[in-house]
Amino acid sequence: MEEVIKILEFVKPGVDFQNEDNLIEDEVLDSFDIVNLVARLNDEFDIEITPADLLPENFKSAETIYKLTQKLQED
Repeated sequence: MEEVIKILEFVKPGVDFQNEDNLIEDEVLDSFDIVNLVARLNDEFDIEITPADLLPENFKSAETIYKLTQKLQED
């Protein structure tokens, strides 16, 4: 989880990712941030986030992003 937060802070500095629970609806992350985030998550966790994974519920918070990375590592 800590690595996900570090990546998020790199992509979008100055956000309290520990407590923010609506990154998409609150427009904390825009489409360019998501593209950058996906590329970094793919590299860091050696996973492949596909277009099918690009659902708002997977990017709602640091926790949901972490759960996505864990799920993809298991597959």
